[in-house]
Amino acid sequence: MKTLLAFALLALIGLLHHNSAAPVGPVSMNELCCQNATHVAVPKGKIKDVVRSNSKCLHSSIIVTTVCEIKICLDGNWTWAKKLVTEFEKSTANHKNPPSAPFNVLPCTNKNRKM
Repeated sequence: MKTLLAFALLALIGLLHHNSAAPVGPVSMNELCCQNATHVAVPKGKIKDVVRSNSKCLHSSIIVTTVCEIKICLDGNWTWAKKLVTEFEKSTANHKNPPSAPFNVLPCTNKNRKM
């Protein structure tokens, strides 16, 4: 049983590392923190969701989920990322699900491809 648990944990770590430009790792079940962040301007049409990392995290980050379900950690102090959060929040102000254009308008073309 311990071997199975260890294998599952290693597989999860490997999957998180493989799927993200800046890995996202859980602190607890309801909190996401980024180990490091990047300055990658993700095309807005490919953005499905934008959230701020938990305030308990070591680094302030903005976590972008693409239409391909890839999570990318952006530097929370980066001006472009801050503007992205503001614009995304405006597009979902009326509780629209999914967000309105220019977000979430492009299809996922390849789940294994990074932005």
